[in-house]
Amino acid sequence: MSDSGNTLLAAIVGSAIGAALGILYAPDKGEVTRRKIADQAAATRDQLAESAVDLRDRVASSVATQKESLEARAESLVSDVSYKTEDVISTLEGKLAELKAKNKKLQKTS
Repeated sequence: MSDSGNTLLAAIVGSAIGAALGILYAPDKGEVTRRKIADQAAATRDQLAESAVDLRDRVASSVATQKESLEARAESLVSDVSYKTEDVISTLEGKLAELKAKNKKLQKTS
């Protein structure tokens, strides 16, 4: 999880704990206090769910971007290798032609 995700999670958990402690020490009846705790727990659960969805979306977007970048780099690398292969083949063909010419000269003199 990223630092921003950890910070967000810590802030949400901290606020939930703080709210629960504040409610527990408030001078309300037990039923009212339990309802407030339940409401706060539901709100915190909803915030965590939203944070999880947001984090999932950011990770998915990052993965998609990285995938596209990797595909582009791979395509570029394949293209570069193809050009270099053509250069090597041309050089080898030139050397082969030279060797054939030398070989022909040797065959005529014999």
